[in-house]
Amino acid sequence: MNPLYLLDTCILSEPVKPHPSTSVLERLEACGNRLAMPAIVWHELLYGVQSLPPGKRKQRLNAYLFDVLQPTVPIIAYDNHAAWIHADIHTRLVELGRTPSFADGQIAAIALAGGMVLVTRNEKDFSDIPLLTVVNWFSEQLVSPADFPK
Repeated sequence: MNPLYLLDTCILSEPVKPHPSTSVLERLEACGNRLAMPAIVWHELLYGVQSLPPGKRKQRLNAYLFDVLQPTVPIIAYDNHAAWIHADIHTRLVELGRTPSFADGQIAAIALAGGMVLVTRNEKDFSDIPLLTVVNWFSEQLVSPADFPK
C-alpha cells in the first residue's frame, strides 16, 4: 500500500518529547504503514541531532532516528515531478506577493506529487498552497474512531 500521510518534522519529533501529544501518538500508531516522510524532513531531523553536543540525549535521538524511524517510515525523495510542482507553487505565490519557505514548498510539492495528505502542526506555513490537503494531528477534534484508517 502506498503511503497516505506525509509527516512534517513536528510530527516525527513528537514521540521523543518528554510529554508527547497523545493524539499524535495514537495517529502514528493507527496509521502504521501508511506513513512517509519527505527527504527534506529527514535532513532536518539529521541536522538537528548532529548539531547537538555529545551526550545521552544525542545518543537517544540517534537511536530513535536510525532504529525506529529510518527502518519503518519510508523517505520520499524530492524528484523531478515534485520539482515541477514546486516551481509552479513558488512562481504563483511570488506573483501574489508572498515569499514561501523553500523547504516548505519542497515538502508540499512532494505531498502533491504523491497524492498524500501533509500532516503538520504548522498549518499556516502551507495555507497558501492550492490543492494541498493539510491536517493537524495535534488538534483534539481530529481524533475519533472515524479518523483512523481501516
